[in-house]
Amino acid sequence: MYLRDWFIDLTPVGQALLAGLFTWSVTCLGAASVFLLRDINRRLLDSMLGFSGGVMLAASYWSLLGPAIEISQQGTLPVWLPPTIGCLIGGASL
Repeated sequence: MYLRDWFIDLTPVGQALLAGLFTWSVTCLGAASVFLLRDINRRLLDSMLGFSGGVMLAASYWSLLGPAIEISQQGTLPVWLPPTIGCLIGGASL
């Protein structure tokens, strides 16, 4: 409980800094695992790629499409039109 209380007492900038450093370190650790493994099983690689694709799909909905649908409910256009246009423009720019 003491560590949690210490973290809560930090300023928002300090919390964001620590959270960013944590996510950076676990990403770096995961990326560094490539130096330890010479051969990766094809089924494991397919599973990892599928999992990462699912995570990115969920992140795109919860962070982008969901809020866009909520915001478009306040407009005069059909609710589905602004998020669809944004999704198509984003796909075309990729």
